[in-house]
Amino acid sequence: MSDARVLANHAGGSWSEPKATETLEDRDPASGDLLALIPLSGPAEVDAAVEGSRRAQREWRAVSPIDRARALLRFRELLIAHRDELAELVSRDMGKTLADAAGEVGRGIESVEAAAASPHLLKGENLEGVAEGIDVELVRQPIGVVAAITPFNFPAMIPLWFLPFALAAGNGFVLKPSERDPLPPELLLEILSEIDEIPAGLVSLVHGGREAVDAILDHPGIGAVSFVGQASTAVHIATRGAASGKRVQALGGAKNSIVVMPDADPELLARGVTGSAFGAAGQRCLAGSVGVLVGTESEQDAHRDAIVEAARGLRVGPGLDPETDVGPVIAPEVRELLASEIEQAAGRGAELALDGRRDPGPGGCFLGPTVIDGLPADDRVLNEELFGPLLGITRAPDLDAAIKFVNSSRYGNSALIFTRSGAAARAFRYGVEAGMVGVNVGIAAPVAWFPFSGWKASMIGDLHANGRDAFEFYTRKKVVTSRWE
Repeated sequence: MSDARVLANHAGGSWSEPKATETLEDRDPASGDLLALIPLSGPAEVDAAVEGSRRAQREWRAVSPIDRARALLRFRELLIAHRDELAELVSRDMGKTLADAAGEVGRGIESVEAAAASPHLLKGENLEGVAEGIDVELVRQPIGVVAAITPFNFPAMIPLWFLPFALAAGNGFVLKPSERDPLPPELLLEILSEIDEIPAGLVSLVHGGREAVDAILDHPGIGAVSFVGQASTAVHIATRGAASGKRVQALGGAKNSIVVMPDADPELLARGVTGSAFGAAGQRCLAGSVGVLVGTESEQDAHRDAIVEAARGLRVGPGLDPETDVGPVIAPEVRELLASEIEQAAGRGAELALDGRRDPGPGGCFLGPTVIDGLPADDRVLNEELFGPLLGITRAPDLDAAIKFVNSSRYGNSALIFTRSGAAARAFRYGVEAGMVGVNVGIAAPVAWFPFSGWKASMIGDLHANGRDAFEFYTRKKVVTSRWE
């Protein structure tokens, strides 16, 4: 324990020793090795971060949008140069496979590329001659200092959902990363500090837990907060942030269904469903964790068996092993909670078509793909976000019944369908209540030029992450009415 590094906060352009004496352990979920100690920072550390970003933002706002975009393109080049290092760090700290981690970093780089379109997307509007000698102009201006509170499951990508767009719009930025895997965000700050064009201190980083989060939500110097995490926490973020006058985008939980039509391509289905349900050990907010099998009993059973057979062939192991398909979950207590959910489902009479419980490994975090069949529509496995490699199966006689089941969820992040029928796909995309829809794809993740557009309890706020919404969220509109005679 004495040899473990205590992570530093970053404020005012430099790393600083934390004042907090209480720490949490950051462990490799595959091996159990202690990687670092995370300080539980409080209001004083948040205040220092905000003040540093506020001072630098005054200079940054005066930089032209084109030059800000060029600085982001320099950031992109450095991220590409550090891509392998960053992906390996994601795999070690969070547990996902190297291939998955590399994909995460690639998606983060894509967000930087999208944010570099800022000179076009920050343009305003004007109307000449609204009355005699009077013109009206709308301009977009930065908010000032904004903050992001990011989750463990994408420790590199989700900070990059927010940071480049906020900077492109002329803001200062404070990042509070997850206390479960804070090393990739730390590396992002180190990479960013190599860019001379970005003022020192513009981007700050504060480690911590609930106290740091509440200090961000209460701080009068922060004008907007972006969040991704549990649904209950999203409600807290939205209500407390709004109470202090902040603009908030709070992305919450999900329970995404995969509708399987009788005519689904078996190979495409097996690959898509197993990648969706068990990739990243099921720890994605776009993971398809419910399979809705449509058709006759024999058709449903055939598709269920194909999914189980494909899942059975997935290799569970450390994410750094290139042969691994499914890495560990984030923490031993999470693994135990998931194992308990499997046991309770079996106790309620469900069929364990595939039971992934196994030796939890040296870190106590391994759990294999699990498929649970024979569940009533109101079962918690089909309705609660369990966030692990668990796929619940339910049955529907036809597409209308399947859509009705999907829409009964309080969540609305993503919904998927596998079919060869254009009519079925069109009816599904028209009628399903979810913000991101996939047709014959396992993960309906939009490219960064489009918003990450969850509905219902999956999103609190009017403006989503990424795309044009990001520029709307990170700017304020000012309307100028002028008379010249």
